[in-house]
Amino acid sequence: MVMRKKCRIIKQKYGEGTVELDLKDSYYNMKEKIDPEIIEIAKQAMENVGIKPIIKAIRGGTDGARLSYMGLPCPNIFTGGHNFHGRYEYIPIPSMEKAVKTIIEIIKIVSEK
Repeated sequence: MVMRKKCRIIKQKYGEGTVELDLKDSYYNMKEKIDPEIIEIAKQAMENVGIKPIIKAIRGGTDGARLSYMGLPCPNIFTGGHNFHGRYEYIPIPSMEKAVKTIIEIIKIVSEK
């Protein structure tokens, strides 16, 4: 809506044909593509390796959202990082190790089904 409004303002000021807007969706909410069973598997894997899951909707995961819409469900799970997308972003090694253990546990759970 913001872009459409700005285009109208530019056209009013400079005349018709001075700007053209071709607006397309490129980032979709993956929630409608993620089967709740996948979330339960991730939750179980975390519990199996001693992590208390905190499940909440977050903004982010452009690659995961894109892949989910292409048929490969990719919900976001933790990486252990802090201060994302900032100058002081970091991931402690123990947190990375827990993420790896969780991923391995997810593989074990799925392979047993």
